[in-house]
Amino acid sequence: KRYKKLCSYKIPCIVYTRNLPIDKQLKSIANEAGVPVFQTPMVTMRFVNLATIELDLLFAPRDTVIGSMVDVHGIGVLIRGESGIGKSETVLELIEKGYSLVSDDATKVTLLDGREIIGTSSELSRDHMEVRGIGIINVGAMFGAKSVRTEKRLDLVVTLKSWKESDDVDRLGIDEDFMIILGVKVRHISIPVRPGRTLARLIEVAALSTKLSAAGYNPAREFNDRLIAKMS
Repeated sequence: KRYKKLCSYKIPCIVYTRNLPIDKQLKSIANEAGVPVFQTPMVTMRFVNLATIELDLLFAPRDTVIGSMVDVHGIGVLIRGESGIGKSETVLELIEKGYSLVSDDATKVTLLDGREIIGTSSELSRDHMEVRGIGIINVGAMFGAKSVRTEKRLDLVVTLKSWKESDDVDRLGIDEDFMIILGVKVRHISIPVRPGRTLARLIEVAALSTKLSAAGYNPAREFNDRLIAKMS
């Protein structure tokens, strides 16, 4: 009677831990009710912990954002911009400098624990990127295993803008800008694109600046405070 009552509820499965033998009566009643029965050698606490982590990951909020993602100095950087503005060339230059490609053109993002965004690529396009005029290249095969990584936490969004459209770009950096992704604020920087500017180097500096910002240091505010103190 207890087995029948248990299986009458909408439960996903029954798991026997410690390799305990499955009761034949339960197996029969579970089969009739359409409830799967599993067996594992793990102790109950370890199984519950691992199952909870896995379920959190499986049911975490997900989305796809347009942009390429690179690991620069340990900072996950999403590079966005209009088609033809130079995203692929910038990403390729960063890879040549020794940084790692996470995804090209479209980045799949997952929200973990309601606070951390993890970026990755689709399995189909993993380790590959498109370079205009050349075609599809295999980054791992060309630059080595270090040049690619499966996933990375997203810390910074960089938008490449045409120089003519960059009148509203903050030149001092006192007021930080953010982009909302899956309900989480991610630091956002706009970089004007102009012939002669080394975008890869600028993104390196932006990544290092993000590291300092995470530690609570803002050089623009420090300079502003010095200026006000001098004027006083």
